[in-house]
This record gives sequence, C-alpha cells and structure tokens, in this order.
Amino acid sequence: MNLKLLINRIPTLEISGDINREVSGVFSDSRLATEGSLYVALKGVSADGHQFIGAAIEKGAAVVVCDLFPEQMRSEVTYIRVKDTAVALGAIASNWYGNPSEKLKLVGITGTNGKTSVCTLLFDLFTKLDHKCALISTVEYRIADRVMPSTHTTPDVLTLNRILAEAVAEGCTYAFMEVSSHGIHQRRTDGLSFSVAGFTNITHDHLDYHNTFDEYLRTKKSFFDNLNPDATAITNLDDRNGRVMMQNTSAKQKAYAVKTIADYHGRMLEADFNGMMLHFNGKEFWTTLTGRFNVYNLLLAFAVAVELGCTEDEVLTAMSQLNRVNGRFEIIKSGGGIFFVVDYAHTPDALENLLDSINEIRTKNERLITVFGCGGDRDREKRPLMGKLAARKSTLAILTSDNPRTENPEAIIREIEAGIEPQYYGKYTVIPDRKEAIKMAIKFAEPKDIVLVAGKGHETYQEINGVRHHFDDREVIDQLWKQMSK
Repeated sequence: MNLKLLINRIPTLEISGDINREVSGVFSDSRLATEGSLYVALKGVSADGHQFIGAAIEKGAAVVVCDLFPEQMRSEVTYIRVKDTAVALGAIASNWYGNPSEKLKLVGITGTNGKTSVCTLLFDLFTKLDHKCALISTVEYRIADRVMPSTHTTPDVLTLNRILAEAVAEGCTYAFMEVSSHGIHQRRTDGLSFSVAGFTNITHDHLDYHNTFDEYLRTKKSFFDNLNPDATAITNLDDRNGRVMMQNTSAKQKAYAVKTIADYHGRMLEADFNGMMLHFNGKEFWTTLTGRFNVYNLLLAFAVAVELGCTEDEVLTAMSQLNRVNGRFEIIKSGGGIFFVVDYAHTPDALENLLDSINEIRTKNERLITVFGCGGDRDREKRPLMGKLAARKSTLAILTSDNPRTENPEAIIREIEAGIEPQYYGKYTVIPDRKEAIKMAIKFAEPKDIVLVAGKGHETYQEINGVRHHFDDREVIDQLWKQMSK
C-alpha cells in the first residue's frame, strides 16, 4: 500500500523522508519487521518501542512512526513523528486492512462482568437469525463457524483489524467484541468504527493495573466518550455509574434496567436451575439461562439487537432457543442428584451475584458448597472481599488455588482468609490443591446439594510460576465423580 494512503487521517507533527513509497507490511514488534515495512514505536507497559527502532530498520523497516525522532536517522528511511503512536497505529491498522469496521456492524461491550456472556449471546442470537457473524471474546475468536484461540480479551489493534477484515471477506455483516479496560487504555480499539456500544456494570477489578477505581472508571468511560455521533450507546441504569458512562458521549443514548424505568425494561417472573421466565418490554419468554445477573446480560443483548434493527418478537423467539455460555453458570447434573455449577466469577461483585442467584433458587434444604480462589499477580484488594462473601453466603466455603502465577498459593489464601468474619470461621476450610478441594466438596455433598466451583469457568489451565498446566474444572468434576461413585 502507498504510504500516503496508509497515513491518511493521521495528524502528523513532522515528516522526514519520502512518503510517496510503497509499504509491504505494518508492525509494532521490531522482531517481526520485514523488508519495506512500516514500524510503529509503541510505549508499552514494560518496554518502549523507540528503543528498538534501529533493530526494526536492520530487519528491513523502511518507515518509522514515532513520537520522538531518534538521534541518528538514515536517509533511506522515512520517519513520521506523531503525538501518540498508539493512536496513530489504530488509524494505520484500519487503513492497512481496508477499514473493515466500517463495512459491518461492529458492537463493543465493556464493563467489569458480563462482557463474554453478552457478546456470546449476541453472536449466537444473530447466527440463529441467519446472519453471518464474528466474535472476539475472552473465550475464543470466531468468524462464522471458524474458531480461533483467544489470546487477549481485546487483542492488539493489528490483530483486531485482521480478524475484522477476514470476517468481511467471508461475508460477515455483524461483529461482537469484548472491550476490556486494558484494551481501551492501550488504545487497541482506536481507529475502529462502532455501531453500538454497551455497558454492563463496573465494580472492583483490575486495580493492579489501573491503581485506583477512579482511573478504572475513567478508562471505561473514555470508550463511550470517543464514539461517533452515528453510534448508539446503551447503558445500565441500575449500575450507580451507568449514567456517568453517558456524560460526554456524542452517540445516541439508550438505557436498560430491571429496577427502574428505561427504554428496555426487564424482570424475572420465576427461576430454577433449568432456566427463567422473563418479562422484557411487556413480553414474556422462557430461557435456559438462569441467575439474576443473566437477566441483565439478556436484557442488554435484547437492547443491542433491537437497536440494530431487529424486531422485539424475533429477538425474544430466538433468545428462547439459545444455550448457556460455557463456563458461565454452567450447570452439570451428577447421577447422584448433586448440582455442580462452574462459573468464571473472579471479582467480588460477580461472586456475590452468583451466590445470591443460587441462594435465590435453592429452597434452603440443600447446602451450598463453594470452591474458589483468587489469581496471583492481580488485584490483591479483592481477595478479602471475596473471602467474606463466600463464607457468609455459602454453607461451606473451600479456599483453594486459582492461577497463582508467580505468587505463593498459600499466601494468596491467607489474604482471602483475612476477610472472613469471626462468626463464619466454622464455615470454611483451606485446601490449596484445587483438585483436592473439588474432591473434598464432592465428598461433603449429599443429594440435592449445590457445589459451586468458581473462578476459572471456561479456562482449561492452571498457571503456576509462568507455566500453564492443563486443568479444566468441568473435566476434574466429571473424573472425580466417576471415580468416587464406583
């Protein structure tokens, strides 16, 4: 592609060299640069790409985009100085791949909890309505029937545009993607054109990265601040920061709620472990999903679909046929009458909603046994909060390991224990080995009891000291049950 076209829409501060030249590729990793390519020097969390400009040129880069010219400049290389290389890369990546987000309806869902569920529900919903779709989520990336492993909740901007370009080439008309706070902060969504943006909720999470809740809130809000006027922003009015998200957006504003009047209003009529009867905008329908938090997930998906031009009736008919999302309130019934629930809940709010949903359904004759832990090298402040909730709202809480990464699993558990109130000391135990913890839960459970294994959901690994070991809660439950029921 000609460099003039590639840097179209990018406010440049200074250019040194020829811009009437062809570019063979675009990279932000100097190790991947090829002959005749363009290298963008990004300032990352752990390294500054400006330090690798020379290495990129040695690899063949002919164009360098930077925010500060290097001391030594080569005459055969074109240097382009910009205010923010991350912002520039968004536009360059979009131009390189033919601006794919403008050729389909792109929906971005952000918030602390519910992003994966809403995006997956939308992908399944529109697929059921005979539309070809793409999905970019924590669990997987999909282009229609083709599945690719997920590396990040929100991939880098070059990967994002490549996936969207492939989706356009394969005839997709809709794309649904999770928009993480890391992705927003690192400008991975810059240059994309969103048709609809949805907000789920915002609670305590990622403070290891954002340092303060206010910074986390501002990062989420900036996604809506930067929407185009022709986009639609949909917020959750039941979340105390739902209105904050809309304060500076130029997009058309819509809202959904369960507890207050909104454009899209929903309520639960009845629920059990098999599903829920819901009431959306005056219409009743049944869903196999369960849990009060899923009322919000379904309601946001409903609002997005209607804003994209679907009728309420066709959306609700299709919704009633959707399956549960893997690892999200996924119920596994054992032959012995025990209900096993596997869920990704790894924040205080998600765990509380999950426990409340189960307690709302059970008759109290059944016991609730909760197995959970907290990830290492992540927000430490949430650990005692989750310990407090699990002990208070479970019959028995079993504290265990969950991706300790570089931390000591027992040290993590001690921080979880610190939040447990004295009156609940008799309601918890500690078993650091996750498999043994699940085994203990099965031994303790009786028919009709509920065993909740939380924190990993869809994940199929345990990360210990930088090494990922295969571990799938669902597989472990199945294997242990078969062994122990012989």
